[in-house]
Parts: sequence; C-alpha cells; structure tokens
Amino acid sequence: MKRVFAICLVLALCLCGCQKLETPEPAVTTATDPTESNATNPTAPSASFAETDKEMFTDRDSDPSYNDGAVKITLSGSTATATSDAVEVSGSTVKLTEAATYIVTGNLDDGMLVVDAPKDAKVQIVLSNASIASKTYAPIFALQADKVFVTLAEGTANTLTGGESFAAIDDNNIDGAVYAKTDLTFNGTGALVISSPGGHGIVCKDDLVFTGGNYTIQSASHAIDANDSVRVSGGAITADAGKDGIHAENNDDASLGFVYISGGTFEMEAEGDGISAGSSLQISGGSFAITAGGGSENGNKQSSDNYGGFGGGFPGGGMGGKPQRPGGRAATTPTETAETTESTSMKGLKAGTDMKITGGTFNINSADDGVHANGSLYLENGVLTVATGDDGFHAEETLSVTGGTATITESYEGLEALHIKVSGGDITLTASDDGLNAAGGTDQSGLGGRDDGQFMGFAYGPGGHGGGMGGMSSGNGSVVISGGKLNITASGDGIDANGTLEITGGYTTVCGPTQGDTATLDYDKTGTISGGTFIGTGAAGMAQTFSDSEQGVIAVQVGSATAGTQIKLTDGKGNVILTHTPAQGYNVVILSSPDMQEGETYNLTVGIQSGEFEAS
Repeated sequence: MKRVFAICLVLALCLCGCQKLETPEPAVTTATDPTESNATNPTAPSASFAETDKEMFTDRDSDPSYNDGAVKITLSGSTATATSDAVEVSGSTVKLTEAATYIVTGNLDDGMLVVDAPKDAKVQIVLSNASIASKTYAPIFALQADKVFVTLAEGTANTLTGGESFAAIDDNNIDGAVYAKTDLTFNGTGALVISSPGGHGIVCKDDLVFTGGNYTIQSASHAIDANDSVRVSGGAITADAGKDGIHAENNDDASLGFVYISGGTFEMEAEGDGISAGSSLQISGGSFAITAGGGSENGNKQSSDNYGGFGGGFPGGGMGGKPQRPGGRAATTPTETAETTESTSMKGLKAGTDMKITGGTFNINSADDGVHANGSLYLENGVLTVATGDDGFHAEETLSVTGGTATITESYEGLEALHIKVSGGDITLTASDDGLNAAGGTDQSGLGGRDDGQFMGFAYGPGGHGGGMGGMSSGNGSVVISGGKLNITASGDGIDANGTLEITGGYTTVCGPTQGDTATLDYDKTGTISGGTFIGTGAAGMAQTFSDSEQGVIAVQVGSATAGTQIKLTDGKGNVILTHTPAQGYNVVILSSPDMQEGETYNLTVGIQSGEFEAS
C-alpha cells in the first residue's frame, strides 16, 4: 500500500530562497498493535534450544583416546587379518561383532567394514592410515550397536570411496560411503577423505556427532545426512555436495531432524542448501563459508527499472498479478511455505521450524535465501556476510535481531518476516527490492484512489500530486526497531510494513531510490517514532512520513538531489544534529532524532542549498 501521507515541508532547490510551510495534522488510522498479542506476534520459539554443549555431547564424544593394546585390523587388498576373534573376515568383508576398540590400517580395494555387535555395545573404530573402497556397498556400514565412534588417529590420512551405485543389503537403501543405523560419532585429529559418486557421503539414521577431525567429502547427494540430528562441536568439514551440505530430517518425529553447531570450520559448496534442518537449527560458534545453488548470480535477478509501470510495475506481475520473486516464483506470504513455491531449495542456512544464531563467522553466497526459517529466526550474535538471489534473512513468523553484525551485499529483499524486531546489532544491507519487508498482507501499489484528507494539497513535484494513491491493505505484519544500527540501501521501499511500523530507538538510515512506485517508508496502518535516530531518503511520488511521533520530525521534498549530496541538520545555535551522505539520488528527506523537539526551528542544508524548517 502506498499513499502520500504527511509529507509536510517542501524545499525547492531550484529556488534561491527557502519557503517555510505549516505542518498539517496527519490523519491516523487507529489500529491495535499486533506486538501486544503473542497470538499474532509469537516471541517464544516453537523449537527447544540447548543452553550448553553438555546437552548435546557426551564426554566420550569428545575423547579420541584409545589403548594401543586394542584389537588391530590390517587391510590387505582383497582381505584382512585381525588380532581378535571379535573380527570376522569373509573375503573382503570385515565384520566387528563385539564392544571393543578396533585399530584399522592398510587398504581394502573392494570391500566393507561392518559393525554387527550387540544392541548395547559401544564400538570404537580407529582409522590409522586406512583406505577402504567399495564399488557397490558402503565402505563402513554400522548395522547394529548402541553407538559407534570413528576416531581419526593423529597425523593419519584416511579414505573411504563408494561406487557409482549401491546394491541392496537389507530393507534400507544403503546409499552412503558411511552408513549407520546406530548413533555415530566422529572424533580425533586425523584426516578423512570421502568420495561418494553414487550417493551420500555420510548417512546416520540416529544422532550424528562431530567433535574433531578433518573431513573432505565429495558426494552426488547430501554430504552429511542424519535422521535424528547432526551435532558439531569441532573439526573441519569441506564438502562438495550434489544436494545439501548438511541435511537432517525426521518425518516421524517433529522434535527431531535438528542441527546443532557450537564450533568447527565449514567450507561447503552445495547444489541444494548449505545446511538444512528439518526442525530447528542452532549455531553458537564456528566458521562457515557456504555456496548454495551456485551462488547469488544464479538467482533470477529483478531490477526496479519497471517499478511504477502499468499494473503496479512489478516485473512479471502484470495487471492484478502477484509480484515475481527471483526464479519466477510468485511472492509469498508467511502462510505459504517454501515447498509450495519452489522445487529445489538453494538456501545458505535453512530451518524447518526455528533458528537461533548466537555466534560464529559466516560467509554465505546463495541462489535462494541466505538465512531462512520456516518458523522464527533469532540473531543474537555472530558476524555474517550474505550475498543472495532472494532474501538475506527470511522468517515465516518473527525475525528478531538483538546483536551481531550482518552485511547483506546483495539481495532481493534484505530482511523479510511477518514480524521484524530489531533491538540490537549492526546491519548493513543492499536490496534490489525492499530493505525490510513485514509481509503481513497484500502489498498493493500505484492504482488506488486518493485518500481524502491525507493528501497535503501543496505542489508535490511535477504535476502537483506525486503519483496515484495506493489502496489500503489489511496487513497484520509489524516492524519494530528499538535499538541497534540499520543501514539500508534499497531499490524498492526502504522499510515496507504491511501492517504497523514502530521506531523507539536505534540508529536507522534508509537510502531508497528516486524512481517509480517506491518510498522510504511504506506502512498500512500506523508509523510511529518515539526514540532513536532516523535518516531517510528516497522517491517523492509515493512518499510517507511518520503518522505520529514523540520527538521532532522533518519531512522535506528537495527536488532532485544526486547521489553523494550531503544532508546536514543544525539547531538554532549552529550545533550539528545530523549529517548524512546518501549513496543514491533522492527527492525526499525524512529526519528524526531525540535531539529534535517538536515546534523548534532547524536549519537543513542539502548540498549547497539550505533553509529553516519547524519540526512537527
């Protein structure tokens, strides 16, 4: 929805002098703030997040030690020898049948290591310069045990190589170079190279844990795939995956299929998602370099060149049509899931329910959303750099930013959710459409009739109107900014709240475009400011300023200012209140600060022109 709403003061740069105008009282539509009700604005996560590593890892998970007096297995081409009857060798199949530690060395050309021990047995396999290849089976197959530990001995290089296809062994599709029907832990400090040209790299039907080791995985499908969970506290994982880099999913239990990462180094290139959790995704540490779907250049980029055209001007939208998203997908509302609009997910980080990031360093380049949660997304800390062909950060419910540093270098929309809450952190984003989008309803623009009493009635650019008025929409989304730092550069709306906008703190700058059907601020119901600093520039044709404020606001049309034209606001004593140099050209300036008082007069300088204006 767009309408000219309380743009209250005009600075005509083409005039030698400056004209001071009275500030009319804006018409405000009273609406219930959706943030007051958890029913419409859930704040509690629907997923259960762990507080410490102790909830996710046992002491033995992190302990790679073993006794040199353990059972020794020597692989020799097409067969093997062992120092214990607990090992059964049949041709090139080596079976471990008891709870014990097994040290494996040597090469097995076309065979497999099978764990078939009692259900309560804990089995440790120490790979010490071991190489196992199998043309039709999993090189390591954990059929039965309570838990299997794969330890990479210090200073060793180990390899597991699968074939182009997998032959059936039992009722399960054994389709990974490592396949476990048991809990499975990888630890140690050695190296393991896994090649699986016909399937997954590592598959675990229970809980899969990594606490150490160096892993290089190349797979036709998921590099790492688990049924119940993937948990990582350390190690280094390099993956080249035909599907997802890390994938966890459980179709029978909604509480499972989660991913928990507290440390480690990850360098992943995936044709699908970088990290995908069927339920929750929690990251508190680690270093991540993720390329998903070939990167942002594989997103079907949209520009704003046609904004404001016939039928609303959305590329591909047409008369009455939905705006198009990258890849030709229709724009979704939070009631539509990713599965209904796309065939292949190519996101950097994805959670089927909620996601929580409390630390880590991320460099994400994705064709689809950089960071995506089908529930709520909580960013509390960490350093993230994101380039994406779609949204930088997307949540179907609430997107909450309380800390961290996020730089979105390329996106369709920077932050998108039903409810966006920013109370901390430092966010810098560039978007080819909206910077922030609270997608709580249908975003209509460009064709509606005038709202009586809300058009100010002064000369507003060529023709005196500033474009057609947008029709009202009934969005229930919200944007609440109470702290932090936001630096928004958008080719669409700077902040688009399909519902309500509320600013109570923080430091927000919006650099919007000067063309077509766009605005610095766009909200359906109310847009209020009671604290914080706001500096906004953008187009004049569909401009809105705040509907209500508890501090001074100046909204000015400035003709056509070029990119790099400085804005400076000073008080009556000459003290500088605000300075800003927008990176894009602009027609409108909207300023508000706790240092600005309603009714006080301020001097506004735009480039070489200046004038005095009274804050409303």
